Amino acid sequence: MRTMLSLLTLAMALWLTGCNTINGMGKDIKATGQSIEDASKKK
Repeated sequence: MRTMLSLLTLAMALWLTGCNTINGMGKDIKATGQSIEDASKKK
């Protein structure tokens, strides 16, 4: 039972870390796109 709880806790931690990483990557991509869009409007 203790091993199962440890594995479940580890799986949850990895899952939450993955979500945060994907969320951060999405924000970075959005910011890059916004910068490109702003640069194209200036020309």
